[in-house]
Amino acid sequence: MRRLLDVGLLLDALERAFVELSAGRASVPPRTAAFSEHGLLGAMPGYVDGVLAAKLVTLFPGNEPSHQALIAVFDAETGTPVAVLDGTHITAVRTGASSAVATRALAREDSRVLAILGAGVQGRSHLDAVGRVRDFSEIRIASRNPERAQRLAQETGATPVGSFEEAVSGADVVCACTSSAEPVLRREWLASGTHVTSVGSSMEGPELDRETVTAGLLVIESRVAFQPPPAGSHELQGLEPSEAVELGEVLAGDHPGRTSAEEITVYKSMGHAVEDAAAAALVLRLNSS
Repeated sequence: MRRLLDVGLLLDALERAFVELSAGRASVPPRTAAFSEHGLLGAMPGYVDGVLAAKLVTLFPGNEPSHQALIAVFDAETGTPVAVLDGTHITAVRTGASSAVATRALAREDSRVLAILGAGVQGRSHLDAVGRVRDFSEIRIASRNPERAQRLAQETGATPVGSFEEAVSGADVVCACTSSAEPVLRREWLASGTHVTSVGSSMEGPELDRETVTAGLLVIESRVAFQPPPAGSHELQGLEPSEAVELGEVLAGDHPGRTSAEEITVYKSMGHAVEDAAAAALVLRLNSS
């Protein structure tokens, strides 16, 4: 997976998948999950752009890694199983890459300061993927575990900072990548024109406060995200689906996206089966080439 999953190619594959999803040309039922005393097992089947696949993914907050997965790919004409892939690395990479697609579409062109909140698997994935779509001159990393932030900063040349507020202050792009069950940033920390991505998921509560979620343009993968968890997002409960736009609508030009340099844009990701299908199809194509 690490050898074959090319992030640059994945960005384009994800763009296509998001457009297909928002155009109604994908078949993806809401995510379901079974819960144990320690975590959950989620099922994410989907069909998009000729790819029929299903992911089984576990979320066990006390484990490292917290997310582990398998992806099965089937022949879309016969239903014959084609491959079973390790989905743990795919999940990590496609999540950061999806945020990078959103950042490329929504962040200001002159964005120069990137803040990464969280120094785990997703913090690393976002630093790599989002760093490809804008010319950042400064990258800050903050974590609830300062030693982990120091290690990731040393490995990547980023700057470790002591608090989430310090990381966010003055940043142009903020990536929230934690498993926190309570908000890790506040609306008042955000400068005008900031682009925020949030991929953190918890079985207990939201990573973003309501003021941040509703601060400007809210972008999601699918309006299924307004359903209760595990299909939907804690942050979106109580809001109306009409209050958000799908990323595929922005990418297709059906929605203008950012309309001013001062507008705050928020991409709230839940993870979506079309992302897994696109990544798995890319891996299989590159493996056969």
